[in-house]
Amino acid sequence: MAAADASSPTQRIFRRLISPTKSDAKPSPLSFSAARGTRSFACGFILTFVACTFLFVLNPTTRFSSSSPWLPNLFAASSYRSHFFSMLSRFGRNPSESASLSLPPSPPRPRLPGDLAVSRGGEEAAASRSDRRDDRRRSGIGAAKTASEAALGSREDGGDVNGESPSRRKKKKKRMENWPQPVKKCDVYAGRWVRDESYPLYSPGSCPHIDEPFNCFLNGRRDSGYLKYRWQPHDCNIPRLSGREMLKLLRGKRLVFVGDSLNRNMWESLVCILRNSVEDKSRVFEASGREEFRTEGYYSFIFQDYNCSVEFFQSPFLVQVWEMPMANGSKRETLRLDVVEGSSDKYKNADILVFNTGHWWTHEKTSKGKDYYQEGSHIYSQLHVKEAFRKALTTWGRWIDSNIDPNKTLVFFRGYSFGHFRGGRWNSGGRCDKETDPYKEETYLFKYPRKMRILEYVIKGMKTPVFYLNVTRITGLRKDAHPSIYRKQNLTEEERRSPVRYQDCSHWCLPGVPDTWNELLYSQILIRETEKWQTNS
Repeated sequence: MAAADASSPTQRIFRRLISPTKSDAKPSPLSFSAARGTRSFACGFILTFVACTFLFVLNPTTRFSSSSPWLPNLFAASSYRSHFFSMLSRFGRNPSESASLSLPPSPPRPRLPGDLAVSRGGEEAAASRSDRRDDRRRSGIGAAKTASEAALGSREDGGDVNGESPSRRKKKKKRMENWPQPVKKCDVYAGRWVRDESYPLYSPGSCPHIDEPFNCFLNGRRDSGYLKYRWQPHDCNIPRLSGREMLKLLRGKRLVFVGDSLNRNMWESLVCILRNSVEDKSRVFEASGREEFRTEGYYSFIFQDYNCSVEFFQSPFLVQVWEMPMANGSKRETLRLDVVEGSSDKYKNADILVFNTGHWWTHEKTSKGKDYYQEGSHIYSQLHVKEAFRKALTTWGRWIDSNIDPNKTLVFFRGYSFGHFRGGRWNSGGRCDKETDPYKEETYLFKYPRKMRILEYVIKGMKTPVFYLNVTRITGLRKDAHPSIYRKQNLTEEERRSPVRYQDCSHWCLPGVPDTWNELLYSQILIRETEKWQTNS
């Protein structure tokens, strides 16, 4: 009894509820009813208390929310995974399978005989402008930021390690639901140019960021037939480039072009396509305020509403132009085949890299190979340009393998773009004026450049995946789309006397062929995004 008296009142209540005493063994109906009521009340009270406590933990007040931030995140993650697996079931295929082409929303195109059944959804409404900024996770560029970094700033929202907030990630996955399913492997580079009145992707003369040599419309070209073509692969379609969708893919990222003036041609094309999809054009600008893009080695366009940059580094050889001291105190220019070009540290952490080289690898532009190519301290007295090209690309490939993280950075290499000089070369009166139609596939054959076979060989030997944009055949058919005599507005007196002697049959009018290169780039980025999404599932 003493032990029973020592117990607490709460213990005595629970003991009575759970283990009745002997005196209760044969209760009267009245006492039994009273005991049952007591038990019911106590059990109800306990259950109510537990339920309230549980709800309080799951829905903390503003006062206590900061003390347990992991709970909301836990349930948000659970909801996110549930949404993710519901999306995966819609794809109806093994996530480990790779795709060769993924088509985003775009206007319908004519079906081909035996064409792949590809659904296309409508574009989403324009993304609302927000103050959130995704962290581009740049490192290794040094204490001094580039102009584009300073203009872009850093992420301010609570994003994940990939630089995306939960709400933006949810919108992205919802958007991916509308992307058509990956289709079977397709050689998008085997096809033909077809007339399409819905082209070009932006109106001639509408983009202020096209350099004079590419701005054929402002330079007086008035025929518009060359603008009305799109590339049609034989066995599939490539998506029409949606500037808005591509900007969503680029949100918080750096896309960097590295190469010669043909890559500048492609860079300006993409800047204009993306700018055309932005409502407030004042929020698209070159980071340093430049308005011409030929004299400096680096340019960066900022798209503020998407916190992304589209940049260009001029590097025609991809390896270092060098000055070698001579015995008499003078300096000799050489090309270091064993040293990658000097600005590489500034773009090695970019999210997407697009390289090119080739047009400067000629005997005329490399001193005919005499005392020009250098490895270490050795200067070759004579070296064939194709062997020098192979050595330089091998150096570039080793740098990629040593410095690029393939889990973060997509690497592309755009192939050789054909010129169409007739009656001479670029420096000897070659012409391409008065051309108004592409070559037909059946009537125009050409030899695949040896330099591109060297490139393919180097890429195959690399550890880092490099996606080859093989535009050589595509460009070979477009003799009609070069600036030719429409390369500048203010001609010199000599140029006025004989304008046909000074023609550009290497670069391309904008709008024009480089827009198609960017459509191919866009489709490849979509493929990689889809594969990454499937792999992470």
